[in-house]
Amino acid sequence: MDSNDAIARIKQNFEESIRVKQDSLQALAAVTAQAAALIALALDNGAKILSCGNGGSAGDAQHFSSEMLNRFEMERPGLAAVALTTDTSTLTSVANDHDFSQIFSRQISALGNPGDVLLAISTSGNSGNVCKAVRAARQRNMQVVALSGRDGGDMAALLQSSDIEIRVPAHSTARIQEVHLLVIHCLCDLIDQHIASRRN
Repeated sequence: MDSNDAIARIKQNFEESIRVKQDSLQALAAVTAQAAALIALALDNGAKILSCGNGGSAGDAQHFSSEMLNRFEMERPGLAAVALTTDTSTLTSVANDHDFSQIFSRQISALGNPGDVLLAISTSGNSGNVCKAVRAARQRNMQVVALSGRDGGDMAALLQSSDIEIRVPAHSTARIQEVHLLVIHCLCDLIDQHIASRRN
């Protein structure tokens, strides 16, 4: 690929990302605000946020957890958040002794409490282990914030009226992941603003 073709593809990727973000702004602003309020209330009540996903979505789960535990854009106390994607001994032992589809659900069954929130991330909504995580969260009386895309997949059918789905109106995995990261930053920003308003 010559330089001009490479630049043309880069421009195409940027333009597609901008378009999907603009479409998502219209579709997702209100529901993202609702999700931030749900998470902030859970944290106010002493609950924690458990997050999970696969591949790039695992990175997003860890990104969210790190912004909560450390800081986002303002100094504040750490907030209770755990990414279920990081403990390799647990992940591999569950996958080896049971099944890969249970790597998150078994952690939720052990760590989840009523009032906690699960941040479940799947671009297609069809990740079997994320869907099992949603079911486990339901059994622990947890609420779910689901980040999805396309048609919401199997995960959408598992959600209840008290849960929140943030579904990116796109089909490309890369574009959906880019919006998921922006949504995560919006959640972090709104939670920061919630904390700042309590201080005032």
